[in-house]
Amino acid sequence: MLFPPRTKLKIKDTPLDSARLPVHVAIIMDGNGRWANAKGLSRLHGHDQGYRTLKDTVYAADDLGLKFLTVYGFSSENWRRSQEEVGGLMDLMLRAMKAEIEELIYNEIKVRVIGRMHELPDALREEYESAMRRTEHFTGLTFTLAINYGGRAETVDAIRAIADKIKRGELDPSQIDEATVSQHLYAPDIPDPDLLIRTAGELRLSNFLLWETAYSEIYVTPAPWPAFDQSEFIASLMDYAKRIRKFGAVIELNPET
Repeated sequence: MLFPPRTKLKIKDTPLDSARLPVHVAIIMDGNGRWANAKGLSRLHGHDQGYRTLKDTVYAADDLGLKFLTVYGFSSENWRRSQEEVGGLMDLMLRAMKAEIEELIYNEIKVRVIGRMHELPDALREEYESAMRRTEHFTGLTFTLAINYGGRAETVDAIRAIADKIKRGELDPSQIDEATVSQHLYAPDIPDPDLLIRTAGELRLSNFLLWETAYSEIYVTPAPWPAFDQSEFIASLMDYAKRIRKFGAVIELNPET
């Protein structure tokens, strides 16, 4: 199948240093509704434009050689929105996956979905399961969608899984440590995010990857998600490159460097 040609983003054409790129970038895609309202459009129109931004961001991440990209697609709290908006989002996510899967396969991008998938509509869940099966052997960019996801729900599910092992006599409580918890999260094989990006200027985690972002660098931009373009993405990566990651330690800096 042929796809419309796209201009690939190359490191050499940007101010980025490949040695200073994060391995895993996570994004809270916020501001679709506010972007639409400001333009006199419906919230669903904002979500549709957000989908287009997401596609551009996925391929930019792939072009730059990032290994993992995780985005907050639909939170466990988003069910509280109007029936019209929730229904529209479910339909958009289904249409988007159907529309994009062949191109994702063509570009050898691995698709992952985390969250309580069993609570999703059957058609959407089956589409995601198919996408994961069809891309599981790829070794380039892993693109993870957090759908019906909540950081607290993930922690509860991990605790339940650990408790089941204790009940079956497979695990001694005294053996539980941070690694044990990490191994029972939704995607234990994916490293913690190096960089967490949040759009639309809000300064909160919104229940996203609460365990995994303990030491993530955080970058907040006032741009709403539909306006988050390639230049915004590059700016976030450049800002990350300036950070000194200490993980709680004290690092002596050479004043001459």
